[in-house]
Amino acid sequence: MDNRINEIRRKVSALRSGMARVELVMRERINHDLDCTEAGTRLMAMRSELASLIAGLKAAGGVDPLPTVEERLKENYRPPQKPKISSQR
Repeated sequence: MDNRINEIRRKVSALRSGMARVELVMRERINHDLDCTEAGTRLMAMRSELASLIAGLKAAGGVDPLPTVEERLKENYRPPQKPKISSQR
C-alpha cells in the first residue's frame, strides 16, 4: 500500500510542476496578446488528472489531515527569544 501511495504522490508532484510550466507559458502568451487556448485546454486536462490522482490517494488512505485556518493561526512561528543579558560593571 505504501508503494502505491508513494507512486501517486510522485505523480502528483510531477503533475504540479508541469502545471506550473503550462501556467507560465499561458501567462506569456496572454502578456503578448496571443491565443492561449491550447495551453488552457492542456491545463484543464492536467487539473482533472490531478483531481483523479487525489481521489485515488484519498481512497488509498494516504492523505494527512490538514490543519484548519484557526489551528494554523494559533501556531507560533516566531523564533524563541534570547534571554536579555544585563551588563553589570
